[in-house]
Amino acid sequence: MTTSGTGTAPPTRAQVRQAMTARTPRNYITWLTLAFMITSSVASLRAAPTMAVYGLAAVFLYVVPAIVFLLPTSLVSAELASGWSGGVYRWVAEGLSKPLGFLAVWCQFAMTIFYYPSLLGYVASTLAYVINPALASNGVYVAIVIIVIYWAGVWVSSQGTKTVAGLSSAGLIIGTLIPAAILVVLGMVFLGQGNASAAPMDSSHLLPQWTGIASLVLIVNNFLSYAGMEMNSVHVNTLKNPGKEFPRAMFLAIGLVLLIFILPAVAISWVIPADQLSLTAGVMQAFDAFFANFGVSWLTPILGLMLIAASIGGMLTWLAGPSKGLLTVAREEGYMPPFLQRLNKNGVQQNILVAQGVFTTFIALLYAFIPDVSSAYWILSVITTQVYLIMYLLLFVAAMRLRRTAPDHPRGYRAPALGVLCVVGFLASVAAMVIGFVPPAQFSSGSVGVYILIVGGGLGVIGLLIPWLFLRLRKPSWRQPAEDDGTADDAAGPAAAGTEA
Repeated sequence: MTTSGTGTAPPTRAQVRQAMTARTPRNYITWLTLAFMITSSVASLRAAPTMAVYGLAAVFLYVVPAIVFLLPTSLVSAELASGWSGGVYRWVAEGLSKPLGFLAVWCQFAMTIFYYPSLLGYVASTLAYVINPALASNGVYVAIVIIVIYWAGVWVSSQGTKTVAGLSSAGLIIGTLIPAAILVVLGMVFLGQGNASAAPMDSSHLLPQWTGIASLVLIVNNFLSYAGMEMNSVHVNTLKNPGKEFPRAMFLAIGLVLLIFILPAVAISWVIPADQLSLTAGVMQAFDAFFANFGVSWLTPILGLMLIAASIGGMLTWLAGPSKGLLTVAREEGYMPPFLQRLNKNGVQQNILVAQGVFTTFIALLYAFIPDVSSAYWILSVITTQVYLIMYLLLFVAAMRLRRTAPDHPRGYRAPALGVLCVVGFLASVAAMVIGFVPPAQFSSGSVGVYILIVGGGLGVIGLLIPWLFLRLRKPSWRQPAEDDGTADDAAGPAAAGTEA
């Protein structure tokens, strides 16, 4: 068909879009900005007590996972994000299959079921130092705080609030950078006054002492600490020169993340002996000890409130993001029943959040029945890691297959030695899953069999059985036509919510 009087065919929709894009200036960001975005969404003080029990060896236990997991994850996901939009579902669906793509995005969502109780367990222990430090080891108190704050977060998210992004962005400075700097500076002054370090700081303690496989189990928590880099890679195409600038941003972010993780952990080990350190309240224990030493104990509640604000902001950021990505996939392929696909009047997937909240409440109640709160915190952290690692296994396999099956597909960034990165990342993920089934030395409130049963059950039911049932029971009527409800833009999961702040 031709246009009247011209003899030329009208431009296609793709040609019109391309012409408009060519005339519209791109909103590029600098590689430094991207580095800070990555740092803000990954770095946290929450994991510091976990590694502080190793003293100077925490450096080794943080650097090794960074090399074998953080680096492969970051570079591989950057290539995928620069070539395929839609997040982890699209990457795995294109590289392997749509059902496996659903499994990947489900694991990205499902891991938050365990992530929220462990995060809010940390909030509860921190809040205890503001109210009454003795509450930090009270399981009933911790369970109540988790349930109340989580459901309050669901209500805030269901209102479609626009303040979440700002709160999360401010949280990096208020609740992470400033407390971390204070912790390290106070630690250095503490040692400079001639006080002895609670942990040995000589070269013979650079490596963790080998006391059996259990002595290295805590390293599995570091994989979760570094998890989430794949969500930030969606911004690779906003750089002017992705091939050169993205590696620069990534390496700077890795350096900043390592500093935020390592220095506070070592500082905590200077003042709190390993056998007295709480995995949930260790940061506040250190601040309490430092402030008492300098006669300014009144600052402890203030630092506690800063840490709490950052953690709650992070929870709100993550709360709607993964569920939004899951909603998009569920509607597109009909992988979930219509009840879970419905939106409330504010366009929020409230039914998914409520269903998630039921499981979160049940898990929170474990804190009331497991005598040692630190053990409950650790078990939930391990289950979180196990479920999330399934997604990474699929991610690395899909990336290798896409490099073979679609070598000429346009990519804004190509990871160097992709095959090596994928193999190293895959093997590291497998190793982390295996280690996750070994009880740590700090787990003393139950038998090895019970520990394995809890971790394996959480992984099998949440990470595998539930998505299999969705796929098995789905009906053609569950599939809904695409709607302009804004969900498509959020298929990448929490990337938009967590990094655009």
